[in-house]
Amino acid sequence: MKKYILLAITISLLTTYNVKSQSRGIKIGYIDMEYILEKVPDYAEAKSQLDQKAEKWKQEIQIKKNDIGKLKEALKSEKVLLTKELIEEREEEITFQENELIAYTQKKFGPNGDLITQKSVLIKPIQDQVFNAVQDIAEAKKYDYVFDKSSDLTMLFAAKKHDISDRVVQVLMRAGKREQLTKKQQKLEEEKQRKQDMIDDNPEMSDRQKLIDQRKADRLKMIEDKKLAAEQRKADAEAKRKQFLDEKTGKKTGTVSDKTIPTKSSDSTKTNTVDKLADKKAIVEEAKKKTLEDRKKAIEDRKKATEEKRLKVIADREAAKKAKEDAKKTTEINKP
Repeated sequence: MKKYILLAITISLLTTYNVKSQSRGIKIGYIDMEYILEKVPDYAEAKSQLDQKAEKWKQEIQIKKNDIGKLKEALKSEKVLLTKELIEEREEEITFQENELIAYTQKKFGPNGDLITQKSVLIKPIQDQVFNAVQDIAEAKKYDYVFDKSSDLTMLFAAKKHDISDRVVQVLMRAGKREQLTKKQQKLEEEKQRKQDMIDDNPEMSDRQKLIDQRKADRLKMIEDKKLAAEQRKADAEAKRKQFLDEKTGKKTGTVSDKTIPTKSSDSTKTNTVDKLADKKAIVEEAKKKTLEDRKKAIEDRKKATEEKRLKVIADREAAKKAKEDAKKTTEINKP
């Protein structure tokens, strides 16, 4: 019933305001308080503390229930042996403990219990921050009404574009960061947030800004590619110039000639080939050596195992022989 009354009042207010404000459209937004609280770190910490207390209370209630159950089972099994007065006394004790359990449960989890009270104490400061943030956003963005989606008000439909929950979260996070920033950093952050708010308020501006950012990135990439290509051309030209100067100097001094250059290249190729063959031969020799060592080790291991087996057989024979002699002596002693 309460929900319908609130809905009727809301419709009435909107209709009245619409008559008074025909010159401009009514700007309405909404928030999801539960969604916002889940995004706030302080709420998560407070909720964790409260959940720990609630779990402890539940365990205490369960222990009391188990104790009452034990009393009932004991009375049931001993009832035939007890007098009427003892039975009534035990039943009164059980009833007393059940009433105490009900009172304790109401005290902890009732409508005005410790859980609700402590939840209000822990969450109220965070809710106040949310309300202040909503008021600031509503005044800055000229909202006529801002509703809470998670409240008793029934919202049959709400377009996502009117949801300002994320903006409220941004305001809360920004407030937390502002305490750790310098004045200059705060100013830069406020300017950045102002631009972001403008983009959020105007989807067309958001698309245009994305296009501008993409063009800027493409332009920077093109400049960087050109710069790298120019540096590469410069390096190649420098290398060619240096090679030309070296060849020219060598011809003047007579230390380098066109005929000797291929010879050096040929000698270098031959040297590389010889080195490769030597390395290959060394690898083959090393592999052969390792194979021989492994084979030698395997033969030694087999010899060792054979020797140990032979010694064990001899030891077993000696033990059997001794046992047989002992048995023979025992038989001779036992003869009359």
